[in-house]
Amino acid sequence: MQQTPLISIIIVTWNSKAYLPTCLGKLSMQVFKNFEVIIVDNGSVDGSVDGVKEKYPVLDIRIKKLDRNTGFAVANNIGAGMARGKWLMLLNADAFPEADWLEKMVNDAEKYPNASFSSRQIQANNPEYLDGEGDRYRATGSAQRRKYNQPIYPAGEVEEVFSPCAAAALYPRQAFLDVGGFDEDYFSYYEDVDLGFRLRLYGLRAYYLPQSVVYHIGSASTGKYSEFSVYHAHRNLVWTYFKNMPSVLVWVYFPLHLLLNLYFSSACYSTGQCRIIWKAKKDALLGMGKILEKRKKIQANRRASLKEIYYALKLK
Repeated sequence: MQQTPLISIIIVTWNSKAYLPTCLGKLSMQVFKNFEVIIVDNGSVDGSVDGVKEKYPVLDIRIKKLDRNTGFAVANNIGAGMARGKWLMLLNADAFPEADWLEKMVNDAEKYPNASFSSRQIQANNPEYLDGEGDRYRATGSAQRRKYNQPIYPAGEVEEVFSPCAAAALYPRQAFLDVGGFDEDYFSYYEDVDLGFRLRLYGLRAYYLPQSVVYHIGSASTGKYSEFSVYHAHRNLVWTYFKNMPSVLVWVYFPLHLLLNLYFSSACYSTGQCRIIWKAKKDALLGMGKILEKRKKIQANRRASLKEIYYALKLK
């Protein structure tokens, strides 16, 4: 009888043929073995998933092929619906874990119940620099990867963070499902911060596990400063704030949020991206009715106190 996996690793691919073999090769070498791999292919045209089951027979791989690019959020939700594990491990196709990555992550996760977890990410193409240590979220509504592009240094202790970066993040499957998974209207960008915020409101905390290491290329599919990336990041920034910020705090911090958006809408002249940023802000406002309907349910199910959310916004 086949063992039920403890962890379901979900990899979303979109024209990822250049990276997926390295990712799967690293998973084949994991010390911890009790996991399955679910690949959700977002309509790739480069043969990303062709023959991968045969090439990596030591892995328990299931593949879901979609006929179009549905986005990171939808594809991960499909993978979560297929998963059998107690834990969901989201891993980008361009993220390459060390052999003891899962073993150390599972060992640390057992020490912190009712939480989600972020790996230590190191830049794959520039391994002297960090790619991130989980995410920060500020009262303004802005989010950043902690210590992105800072020089590498010896790994320290486990730290609480606002939310995991979904390039290599571990979530309790039931909690992921309870809060509705990723918001599929986001398509991509800010979707992991939004999920992390909703999990915090639901009563979970988040931790960065410095001993669990992946090497991440980042923005391999979409391009870091492409119009696609800029549009979705700026639209979803607004939606995340208004969906999730508790009622008292949403008005206390609104002047800061407004100033942030005004800054982005004027500073764009130096980058030549004003058109796409203005469109993102316009579409964020046009979609606000649907966002406020979602907000009602999110806030009605909130378990965390205002004090806990206020504290989370101060995490470094």
